Amino acid sequence: MQFGFGAPVSGPLSTPDNLARIAIEGEAMGYDYTTISDHVVIPRDIRAKYPYSDTGEFPSRSRGDRHEQLTAVAFVAGKTSRLRLVTSVTVVPHRPVVLQAKMLATIDVLSNGRLTFGIGAGWMKEEFEALGVPPFPERGAVTDEYLDAFRELWTKDDPRFAGRHVKFADILFEPKPVQKPHPPIWVGGESGPALRRTARIGDAWYPIGTNPQHRLDSMKRFEAGVDRLRRLTREAGRDPSKMGLAYRITSWGKSLPNRADGGERRLFSGETADVVADLRTFRDFGVGYVDFNFEGATADAMLANMRRFREDVLAKV
Repeated sequence: MQFGFGAPVSGPLSTPDNLARIAIEGEAMGYDYTTISDHVVIPRDIRAKYPYSDTGEFPSRSRGDRHEQLTAVAFVAGKTSRLRLVTSVTVVPHRPVVLQAKMLATIDVLSNGRLTFGIGAGWMKEEFEALGVPPFPERGAVTDEYLDAFRELWTKDDPRFAGRHVKFADILFEPKPVQKPHPPIWVGGESGPALRRTARIGDAWYPIGTNPQHRLDSMKRFEAGVDRLRRLTREAGRDPSKMGLAYRITSWGKSLPNRADGGERRLFSGETADVVADLRTFRDFGVGYVDFNFEGATADAMLANMRRFREDVLAKV
């Protein structure tokens, strides 16, 4: 099992010195990957409901200054040598398809093949409108078509595509990504469309457990989600045993209630030993990747929390 940490791309910890230090020292501690989130702009008035809170309120701490995701990934790549770089997640419709494919291929080449492309269709209608991208209601279809176009550009010597949202031909697209056939695609989301997208094109499923519409906050619920994914993967003509499982943990320990609303034990709640036991259960079930958000008002504080968690929890898994 591999473990990751969230790199700060907003607020005081996202200054060049702080971001570089957190990435470099996280790599030195033995973390396997870092995650970098994606918002291009934050509208002042957000009416869309945030999927990962019970209230639907977008966290106030996420509303300030923020770096562009792929530029930040490239920056972190240049400061590290081993750490994998996970987009967590890229809102696929937010950037023009050929330009986006080129940026991602460039990152993979210049990082020596360390990119993992975490993807989602997006949830914030107001951000779509501000960016002037394809209409919000079409985001699922746009995401699927862009992903097909990415694979065409990344794998074909003479890439050609003629879809509803994407058209290109007679172009040279080089260099290709270092990773073959292309960087791993982790599909975020917990809904039916997200699971079908994972089954059709994903290398791994990458959910968050706190979506109140599709909770995955107990082992019973998570197993049911994976069972559904495996069925859909078989129906898509692919081998479920080759589908990776990743999971994003936004909070853990005593801050969580011990029980999910269905009555089962809530994953990653309780004492340190309980969190270790849940991670071991995940590992034995076949989850290959788990990442965490670490708090800290300063880089020193965040790194201390990362180091303590590495020693007290991850070293015991």
